[in-house]
Amino acid sequence: MDAWNTVQGYWSDFADLRITKLIIGAIITVVIVKFITRVVRTFFRKTNFIEEREEKTLEAMIRSIVRYTATFGYVLFALSVFNVPVTNLLAGAGVAGIVIGLGAQSVISDFLSGVFLLYEKQLHKGDFITVNDQFTGTVEDIGLRFLRIREWSGKLITMSNGQVNSIQNYNIDHMRVIENITTSFQENPTRVYQVLEEACERLNEELSHYLKKDQHDQPIEKFQVYGMSSLNDSFRGYKFTIIGVTSDIFYFAAAKQARMIIAETLYNHNIEMAMQHVDVKSASHE
Repeated sequence: MDAWNTVQGYWSDFADLRITKLIIGAIITVVIVKFITRVVRTFFRKTNFIEEREEKTLEAMIRSIVRYTATFGYVLFALSVFNVPVTNLLAGAGVAGIVIGLGAQSVISDFLSGVFLLYEKQLHKGDFITVNDQFTGTVEDIGLRFLRIREWSGKLITMSNGQVNSIQNYNIDHMRVIENITTSFQENPTRVYQVLEEACERLNEELSHYLKKDQHDQPIEKFQVYGMSSLNDSFRGYKFTIIGVTSDIFYFAAAKQARMIIAETLYNHNIEMAMQHVDVKSASHE
């Protein structure tokens, strides 16, 4: 009986030692992850050799890699604590990898898709994008497996990188503001053109800080009347188009203010806009 109690005592001590090792290993792993994350964040804050959006993107990717690596390392450590032959296990991974690979194809696809998204610079953290012509919002996080998009409503969309088929990015260097104005057929096209040119002068004066500049600090493309883009826009009137190239980060603000300035200019000159006409034929009476 005393021998049995002694064995139980040794086993209890051994089990407690294992648990202690696991707890200490977990604490060390968390500390290392937090330390590396903080070092990376501090490094990018104190350097300016790449754009801020690219810094945030790289930081998110490095954080994801560190977490996956730390998790995998801790799993191997836990196996070694329980005397599992990790070396033999890794050596035999070639055979097991075939079996596991059949069930992990989607995971591998997500990893590769995430790498290509970043390597080809299709998007950055903070970009405003539309994915698969379905989800529109701001890129909140980019990981090795998942992409998170925050919609304007506040809803957070999380999708695997392998599900991304098409991306419309509104934050790649520059954007062109394109505003279409359809006036009544009763308006003189020449007069309308002159009024729109006046609107463009005001746009270039009041919204000059939104325009994309070249290396000489000159606008790449000022606001201008592109011309009459349709003689009969949906059977309603003449359609004119105003364009201008702005910095991508100011696109939505520039477009919103441009519409207001154009509308005010047209109103001040009493330009009649096109209206939807519905012709109702009266029934003939015999």
